[in-house]
Amino acid sequence: MSAFSEPSRVTLTRRQFAVACAVGFAAAATTAGISASSSQTAGPALPTALTLKPGTLVVASAYPDPPFDLIENGSASGFDIELMRAISARLGVALQPVRYSGGDFNGIFDGLAKRSYDAVISGTTITPERSAIVQFSQPYLEFNQGVEVNRRLTPDVSSVAGLRGLIAGIQSGNTSDFVARRLLAEGAIAGIKYYPYDGIGVALDDLEAGRIGLVIKLFPVISWLVKDRPQLSVAMQVPTHEKLGIAFAKDNDGLCAAVNRALSTLRGNGEFARLQTRWFPPSGRP
Repeated sequence: MSAFSEPSRVTLTRRQFAVACAVGFAAAATTAGISASSSQTAGPALPTALTLKPGTLVVASAYPDPPFDLIENGSASGFDIELMRAISARLGVALQPVRYSGGDFNGIFDGLAKRSYDAVISGTTITPERSAIVQFSQPYLEFNQGVEVNRRLTPDVSSVAGLRGLIAGIQSGNTSDFVARRLLAEGAIAGIKYYPYDGIGVALDDLEAGRIGLVIKLFPVISWLVKDRPQLSVAMQVPTHEKLGIAFAKDNDGLCAAVNRALSTLRGNGEFARLQTRWFPPSGRP
């Protein structure tokens, strides 16, 4: 039985993730696994007026976006989902994950203004444009963009110079679009092909078939997705230093503040580090 409030259209099985996550994380990782006892330790009760449903935190994510958001055996999983479960436990509420299925990722924020859900977490980069319409929690992780290529067709790509003449595949509404448009303006790539946000699998298929020359996406995500596609590999990182945050409606200061307090507690008691180690193993870092 699915744990989602909306039907799932894409199923992704969790795979072992042991690829380097080179950018500094927001907290040091220490030991593996998640402490069940600490995640069940609730803090002060969350005022019911701060959430759509009393006793429930409704959180939207866009799938698949591993290792942040994925589906295991029909249930929501991944770093972001487990983080929100731990936060929900601290707040004394139950987590209700919902699926965003729009073709443009930025459309996910409309649901906050429309009160369709309480929060958004989906490996979401904090940008000025997004901050103009929603408010974000304190940043919880930081990453660069990764550039994935077809090693069979372009075996020597190791820098931006090697991308000349290639077409980049980009998900609509993804922050990788900023990188692609800059490369295009500089003449470093030949063009951009856009895919609906849930069409990342099609983009990777096109890369394998040689219909496009590269895919740009947040480094840990593209590193995960390449694992079962031996022709493809992450050739480089573009140093964007993107800080990730949890989004809330502009006028929901109380919920944002409560989540920030819970995040600080999880950092302080080591649970954030344990969760981070589980989804971003130290053995996979350079």
